Amino acid sequence: MARRGLLIILSSPSGAGKSTLAGRLRKWDDSLRFSVSATTRAPRDGEVDGKHYFFVSTEEFQSQVTDGEMLEHARVFENYYGSPKGPVQAAIDEGRDVLFDIDWQGAQQISNSALRDHVLSIFILPPSIPELHRRLVSRAQDDPETIERRMQKSWDEISHWDGYDYVMVNDDLDLTEERLKTIISAERLRASQQPDLMNHVRDLQTQFEDR
Repeated sequence: MARRGLLIILSSPSGAGKSTLAGRLRKWDDSLRFSVSATTRAPRDGEVDGKHYFFVSTEEFQSQVTDGEMLEHARVFENYYGSPKGPVQAAIDEGRDVLFDIDWQGAQQISNSALRDHVLSIFILPPSIPELHRRLVSRAQDDPETIERRMQKSWDEISHWDGYDYVMVNDDLDLTEERLKTIISAERLRASQQPDLMNHVRDLQTQFEDR
């Protein structure tokens, strides 16, 4: 039967494996798509409007927030970023799942939005703080000062673990991936995600009465 799509939120402190797991989920099911954010910053070289971001003016962005057209939004330095509701609503109605790689504040906003009935929120914990630090260092993407800032921010992220539907410790990447697949597969079968379920039950009732 047809189903509605899920709005899948993945959150974690930097270095816990969230981006790697999101990439693995997309390889597992290539119908999964990341939500395309809107931003008021200027496009960088090679960025395409509607693919990498929706590039909008500050006035247009603020108007969408006022009209309730942003599922979540935040100001980062001098620019605004947010998740437009329209494309996500369309995907859900078409039975396509949308991935969100966002922090706890964005997750909270989406979980309180008009699409909250379709939200599946998952928080990824590191096995330990020393291991989190080791992973950040081994990525070789940041200087020591940036790594320390990420470590300081990590506890703020971790402290909001109890606001999510599911929480798992990523101490084994392959095992965590399999658990994520199991969760998503089960959540797709939620009664609220199957709009044709009531009609099917009515058909069964008719068949039962006519036998």
